Amino acid sequence: MLAALVLLGYLAGSIPFGVLVTRWARGVDVRAQGSGNIGATNVARVAGKKLGILVLALDALKGAIPVLLALHWMPESPRAHVAVGLAAFLGHCYPVWLKLHGGKGVATALGVLLVLTPLAALAGAGVYVLVLVATRVSSLGSLTAGVAAVATAVFTAPAIEYALLSGVLFAFMIWTHRSNIRRLWRRTERRL
Repeated sequence: MLAALVLLGYLAGSIPFGVLVTRWARGVDVRAQGSGNIGATNVARVAGKKLGILVLALDALKGAIPVLLALHWMPESPRAHVAVGLAAFLGHCYPVWLKLHGGKGVATALGVLLVLTPLAALAGAGVYVLVLVATRVSSLGSLTAGVAAVATAVFTAPAIEYALLSGVLFAFMIWTHRSNIRRLWRRTERRL
């Protein structure tokens, strides 16, 4: 059961909604425009904010739904929930359909955390919005949101495994944002 759920998590996470939505709605390949990323921020830049919000929601759902299924089928196994959530996140970042070139994982991590430790997810989302409004820099919002989510999860997660997962997801997000971090350091990061 666990292997099937982990595979389901990865395959759900690997659905490239950013590519599919922009191709369907605008007839463009989001990977060939803007930053080239398939996530909601680049979709918003390339195809408009409404489609960016749609992709954000879909990417969050592809993290949340597999974890909800794991909670349903293996309710007493926090490690299984964590494995499925991590698989969905990694599916988004390294999708088999796009030769392992995916997004940065922020929205998918949000979906996973909304199910497992909702207060941490809401804290992260709140910080993201505040930083984005103040700076108009999505990557800075994502990174500070990650810090807020981890800090909140440490104190509020219903299982230690969920708090640890929030830290692992944030570590991966630092990796996927490494080019953004370099641009933030040089003060050359793009604004929305």
